[in-house]
Amino acid sequence: MTDRIDRKLEELGLTLPQAAAPVASYVPAVEANGLLHISGQLPFKDGQIVTGRLGDGVSLEDGQDAAQRCALMLVAQMKAALGSLGRVERIVKLGVFVNSHGDFTDQPKVANGASDLMVQLFGEAGKHARSAVGVPVLPLGAAVEIDAIVQVSAA
Repeated sequence: MTDRIDRKLEELGLTLPQAAAPVASYVPAVEANGLLHISGQLPFKDGQIVTGRLGDGVSLEDGQDAAQRCALMLVAQMKAALGSLGRVERIVKLGVFVNSHGDFTDQPKVANGASDLMVQLFGEAGKHARSAVGVPVLPLGAAVEIDAIVQVSAA
């Protein structure tokens, strides 16, 4: 699966980033009972966090791009935690948090930036349950933050 995902990333013109280190007192991922729980990941572009609020200076398209960047970081965390993306059996759930102005109601459309990438990379196994919620602020001013639950095979 790792080779297929690497080829798909190349086709899409995307590069898997290095897994980000935690910015507080937590670990990036915990594997328990066949599930990998991945802490919330922020969107990085050119080494900087994508910041801002949807509906207040950040466009829907920029929000979708930020969500895709979060998804790339989730995949990087999977690879770092598991040693190989070949252990990924299914993306179970994404929790998408969108830094939103009070009048902004397109959080599900923002979240599609991550959801669509998971399906592109993992096929049917990338289809997942999801929450997409608006919040008034995110850590470090990030535009989007996404966490995940992933079903994995034994090591």
